[in-house]
Amino acid sequence: MNRPDKKVNLNADMGESFGAWNMGDDAALLDIVASANIACGFHAGDPLVMRRTLKLARERGVSIGAHPAYPDLQGFGRRPMTMAPAELEAAVIYQIGALAGLATAEGTHVSHVKPHGALNNTACVDSEVARSVCRAILAVDRQLILLAPALSRLAEAGREAGLTVVEEVFADRAYLDNGQLVPRQRSDAMIHGAAAAFNHVRRMLEESAIVSVNGKRLPTQVESICVHGDGADAVAIARHLKQGLSEIGYAVVTIPALRNKF
Repeated sequence: MNRPDKKVNLNADMGESFGAWNMGDDAALLDIVASANIACGFHAGDPLVMRRTLKLARERGVSIGAHPAYPDLQGFGRRPMTMAPAELEAAVIYQIGALAGLATAEGTHVSHVKPHGALNNTACVDSEVARSVCRAILAVDRQLILLAPALSRLAEAGREAGLTVVEEVFADRAYLDNGQLVPRQRSDAMIHGAAAAFNHVRRMLEESAIVSVNGKRLPTQVESICVHGDGADAVAIARHLKQGLSEIGYAVVTIPALRNKF
């Protein structure tokens, strides 16, 4: 077998259980992915869930990211909110700090930050929100890597702020012609099934572009691929993606390894 000569990251959002309510199969996903984006309590997760997920990630050598959100536990962080810049910065700092403290207790550390849900979507198109997120990250640790959607204002704001930025695409979500995700209320928002998700990712890798539902190509570098951990097919999609990526010559690595930050 040929040695892979290309690197890509495979990440998943997880740690989204809360109290007695369970979501996703984090243990199974952590056996597959290279990086984990862990909920920090504002949209999902609680201190015990966070600590348990951190422990599992450390044991598997998976790099860890904070997954901060709007304070919207009932809406799973998927409802847009209007927050003053100072309030939003403080909320993001609070969440990163909470996960970082628990990570220290588990003998590991947070290496990247990826906003969740409505916060992520808003930061993709609203430069003020994007800059607030970036200021919060810088206030905690300027060595943290920003994991941002490809072709987004969040990625632009991160580079302007001097952060190390890694751009991601979604294996299980479809795209509009402007590079934004198809809204979840539409029937064509999701990519269903492991084979379809891999074909979606493979096309983006081969064409070095996001490909919209209408076939429009938006050139970009594909560095990281996300699987949403709350999906029913998440584990099957992640497993199929990892195998398929290996077969077409890609080494799946952590987010720090993409930037030689070990």
